[in-house]
Amino acid sequence: MAPPSPAAKTERLLNLVICLLYTRQPLAKTRIRDAVPQYGEAASDEAFDRMFERDKDELRELGIPLRMEPLDAFFDDETGYRIDRREYALPELRFEPDEFAVLGLASRTWQQASLAGAAATALRKLEAAEVERDVNSLVGLEPRVSTTEPAFNTVKDAVLRRQAIGFTYRKAGGDSSPRRLQPWGVANWHGRWYVTGFDLDRQAPRVFRLGRIDGAVKRSGKPGAYDVPADHDPVAMIDGTESTPPSEAVVLVREGAGNTLRRRAKRTEQDGSGTTLVLDFTDPGAFADEIAGFGPAVRVMSPPELVDQVVCRLRGALDRNGDV
Repeated sequence: MAPPSPAAKTERLLNLVICLLYTRQPLAKTRIRDAVPQYGEAASDEAFDRMFERDKDELRELGIPLRMEPLDAFFDDETGYRIDRREYALPELRFEPDEFAVLGLASRTWQQASLAGAAATALRKLEAAEVERDVNSLVGLEPRVSTTEPAFNTVKDAVLRRQAIGFTYRKAGGDSSPRRLQPWGVANWHGRWYVTGFDLDRQAPRVFRLGRIDGAVKRSGKPGAYDVPADHDPVAMIDGTESTPPSEAVVLVREGAGNTLRRRAKRTEQDGSGTTLVLDFTDPGAFADEIAGFGPAVRVMSPPELVDQVVCRLRGALDRNGDV
């Protein structure tokens, strides 16, 4: 007999959870077999027992609190099963005001990227939970995470599958060579996308910028063929490889705004007009995009070249809005 499809197995487990979740008293196996349609299709009692035992183990591995209790308080010769709602339900989630702002901002960040579908689903959940979105940023200046690199989707899928990939990589000097990689993670660093992993040809950890991958990325080997180091930090690995001497910026932030900038500031100074922050940055374009996204709530004081880039973005947004 052919094994059930993943979809059929998932449906059976879901039916079992529903059956055990919505009963106040423990249920005997015979009653569970009658309540879950897939169990009724078992060829024999032995086949049902084996299936039910496997399903119990899977529910426990998923963290579902399956309880085994006597059917009769005075006799413990027969066991029943149920799921305690209080243990199964998630505790109430509470967010601070700045966390609400981050959730709303994140839902918009991916709207023009490869993960737009997932972002839209998350946004609907936020709205269902009555999470208020921050609508004060200027039109045309909302942050965006761009994933226009053709390699992004294939590399991202390979990371999730833990499956090796092969590609042609162009170095900063222009030379290209074939590379084979066991990808560990994908991360955005200073406005660019990178993949980290173990280089099978160099036999060492390596970092590759997705924008320098030429042509198609091909997956090879079986999924799950390797393990990602438990202490792997893709951002730290990228930072150590693509290090750029930081520049210093001074910005004036209006009260109650710019929380993400405040957290990264090296120094702060409070005065009557707001808060002056001193921050490091390495990518002027990406940093100018971030600052312009705050609109009039954040003003750049120095360096002059960063001021010019922010002003250019603000004027561009003003011109676009004037045409609407």
